[in-house]
Amino acid sequence: TTPQRNLEVFDAGVKGRGLKATKELHTGEVIFSEPSYAAVVFDSLVSQVCHGCFRHQTNLHRCAQCRFAHYCNRTCQTACWEEHKQECAAIRSSGFVPNEKIRLAARVLWRRRKDQGLASDNQLVAVDLLEHHLDLLPEGELKKVHEDVVSLLKFWSGTTQQNSTEFLSHILGLIRNNSFPLKDQRGLQDVGLGIFPSLGLVNHDCWPSCTVTFNHGNQSAVSSALHSRKRMELRALRTIPEGEEVTISYVDFLNLSADRQKQLKEHFYFDCSCEHCSRSVSDDLMSAAAETKPPAEKVKEVTAFSKESLEKIEKARDAGDHSEVLKLCQECLEKQEGVVANTHLSRLRVLSVASQVLSHLKKFSEAAELAQKMVEGYMKLYHPNNAQLGMALMRAGVTYWHAGQIEEGHKMICEAYRILMITHGPNHSITKDLESMRTQTEMELKMFKENDLNMKAAEKKLQMTTRHQLRGCL
Repeated sequence: TTPQRNLEVFDAGVKGRGLKATKELHTGEVIFSEPSYAAVVFDSLVSQVCHGCFRHQTNLHRCAQCRFAHYCNRTCQTACWEEHKQECAAIRSSGFVPNEKIRLAARVLWRRRKDQGLASDNQLVAVDLLEHHLDLLPEGELKKVHEDVVSLLKFWSGTTQQNSTEFLSHILGLIRNNSFPLKDQRGLQDVGLGIFPSLGLVNHDCWPSCTVTFNHGNQSAVSSALHSRKRMELRALRTIPEGEEVTISYVDFLNLSADRQKQLKEHFYFDCSCEHCSRSVSDDLMSAAAETKPPAEKVKEVTAFSKESLEKIEKARDAGDHSEVLKLCQECLEKQEGVVANTHLSRLRVLSVASQVLSHLKKFSEAAELAQKMVEGYMKLYHPNNAQLGMALMRAGVTYWHAGQIEEGHKMICEAYRILMITHGPNHSITKDLESMRTQTEMELKMFKENDLNMKAAEKKLQMTTRHQLRGCL
């Protein structure tokens, strides 16, 4: 679906350009999909994630020439060669591999040279015209951009003949401001960065009308005519009337409005004035005390303790010390009990980590109990069609399933499936996995109920036989 079919560019006032619907759009509809203009795998995952389709894989094949890029197989490598060949030559020529932002900038420049700097028929804007906000960067950040320009020039010597240092700064600036994180096939981890020019025109709202989902494409079909490219899909979270601006959220809603505004100012250089920020919607729930109404001083004390605990938990997680993580989580949850509500941000964060660690340690019943509390909190805060809520419900449902509580697990998996059908669609690998889980839990639940009925029938028959025998004795 091309953006021109459903959207048009308009002047969004202080927000600059924006996109609005040219017809009514429906919940779950793919408003448009956009192949990546340029994309790279994160430095930390270069040998664990395919550089072509961005799927997490084991036993990846390495490019024999540069020995840097990794691919699922020959098919993925061939499909990606057009994007990689310039990078491959630059790595061999320069003798080093720069960081992910420089690699992405180089790919943008190579793609731009190929396209002669023009927007394709399916793009709403040329990549050059995306905002860079270099004039708003603090001195320290601007210095980093200049250092990256020097590295870029060392990496690809050909860029000096065609581009000024000012233009290279512009490209690096627009990458800082417009790149989208790319998730792996399970939707659990950011594995790379990509530039999608048309999507760069979609403005932010903390309670958005749309969501973006990374589709890894398909390179496995026997016929290359059936292959599809990796792309971002813009999907409607609700019905959007004709003429309304479409929006996405640049940050996770699960932060106090002041903290979201701070994040947006620091990373995207604008002041958010959306309705949820202006009215501080849900801030009261995110910092709520327990129903027992403890003293304000006690809430303040526990909130400070929780903040310190979360920092320690993060360090223990990074070190891979699961027992220490669990101990810290349990201490914190104990302190929070009866003081802060289950919608309090610090409690939700500890519940999330604790349930994941307990699942990892195969303590599924304990994990399920905490996951239930976390999901109940999420449901009071997130938009009912939010992808994060869907993923949380999926994890909680699987935990209940593993704990042997099939009915509760099935309910959660079904609700997760409903949400992710909207946010990811029926063909995404996550949705397909959920569909399999839903079918499996439904079958197990049916068998469990049938066994239960059979046992009850057998018990009833035994009781009747016993009564008959007793009557015979009398």
